[in-house]
Parts: sequence; structure tokens; C-alpha cells
Amino acid sequence: MSFLISISRLKKRLENKQNNTVIVDVRFQLNDPDAGRKVYLEDHIPGAIYMDLKKDLSGKVEKHGGNHPLPDMNMFANKIGNIGIDHHTTVVIYDQSNDMFAARMWWLLHYLGHKKVYVLEGGYERWVSEGNEVTDEIPALETKEFHPVFQEDQVVHIEEVKEKMSDNKAVLLDSRGKDRYLGKSEPMYAKAGHIPGAKNFVWKDVLNEDGSWKKDDQLKSHFSSLSKDDEIIVSCGSGVSACPNVLALKAIGYKNVRLYPGSYSDWISYDENEVETKEE
Repeated sequence: MSFLISISRLKKRLENKQNNTVIVDVRFQLNDPDAGRKVYLEDHIPGAIYMDLKKDLSGKVEKHGGNHPLPDMNMFANKIGNIGIDHHTTVVIYDQSNDMFAARMWWLLHYLGHKKVYVLEGGYERWVSEGNEVTDEIPALETKEFHPVFQEDQVVHIEEVKEKMSDNKAVLLDSRGKDRYLGKSEPMYAKAGHIPGAKNFVWKDVLNEDGSWKKDDQLKSHFSSLSKDDEIIVSCGSGVSACPNVLALKAIGYKNVRLYPGSYSDWISYDENEVETKEE
């Protein structure tokens, strides 16, 4: 898949001392927000810099906007410049395995118009399992200037979601697990179910049983019920687990794919918004 980079390809970049590469560690646990930074400090891929879902890849939680709203994007652009990224930099992002947090940062950089962004296939888990070097050394940072080129057409907010759904102008995907989509369980929010009209495409279904990303032909089969002519809005609980679906759809040629960052947690923050619990 075009947005992935293999362990061997990353190793070659490092061995050839290609200085225009920045590696970003985004390991995170939703039930323990400090866990990702702690494991990074214990060991990480040599040269990797840590970015935190809550502190770097999300903004301040308000009454509306969802549980992981987008960060202030100008501030985020400054942050990535401060860790050595400009538009000439190849960025490699890794998670513990193939998880949602790497895809979240991939999407943020995509939104800022950065082209050379890859998710490490298999993540840190595979890097270690193949016997590659790790370190606890924190790299020195080389500050650069990153000039964002905002891709405003990549994001959609609640009023537009309502408008598009009421007029059947878009297809809305819910990337959460089936039980949460159907309202059978809800570990995080006060109201269970999904946004009316949303179709369930669980984000983990873009991965094989062994946790590897599905190949393009498998993804084409998985998303075959969706037309490339349709506008596709991708949501989840709070705009994080939707990102693997966005990445996968774009990888196989879906052009009109947009993220609803607030997602279900934003939707239910408005008392008047109804939720559904049946399959759609």
C-alpha cells in the first residue's frame, strides 16, 4: 500500500544516513495516557521523536467538538517544524503495532499538505521482533520551518454532516466496533448507538488476522459496496480510529474521502441529535 513503509526500507534509509528522514513514535493507550511516553523513554527506534495523542495530536476538549478534537493546526505545524519536518522531509510514523494513532498523525500531516508521510508496517512490535536495534537516547532536534498548505476539503464538521446526510449527498461510515455501533455496549460515552444513516466499517477490518495491513486487492473487495463517485465521510468515536479507514480508502483510489473529526462524541454532545441502534 502506497502509504506504508516496510521495516527493511526504513532500515536502508537509516543505514544510508538519509538525513531528510524524521521518525515519529506515537504509541499511546487510551486507558493510560502516560503509558506511551513512558515506553518511549524506556526504548524506541533510534532517532525517533515522541508525539502524544492528547498533547500534540489533539486539541483542548470543549463541550462540543468531540473527545479528541483537532489541534490548533498552525500550532501543530510549528510543532512539526520544531522536530525537524519541512516539505522535503520524509516522515515515518510508528505505533505499537498497526494501530490507529499512527494513522491519526498521518492524516494530520496529509491535512497540512505534506506528501512524504508513511506508516511503518507492523510498528514497533515488528521492529523489535525482527531483532532490530532500539535505544533510550533522546535525539537532538534540528528545527525547520514547516509552511502548511491546508487541505480544507479533507475535513467536515457537524452542520455539514447533517446537511449531507439529510440530502443523501454523502455516505457516512462509522469505524467503531460492531457492538458499539449497534449500541450493545458503550464503554466511553453516556449514550449508545450511532449517527443515523451511518454504515459500519470497523477500522480493524483493514488489517489481516495477523495484524498486517491488507493488500490493495483485499481492500478493494472490503470497500466494494462504496462507489468512488460518492462523497465518503468517515467517523468513529472521536476522530482517531476513523483514520485507518481514511488511509485505506485513499490508498485504493477513493478521492472524495473526508474525516469528521468530532465523530460520535461530538454528535451526542448536542441533546437534540438522535442516535440509531439498528444495522444500516
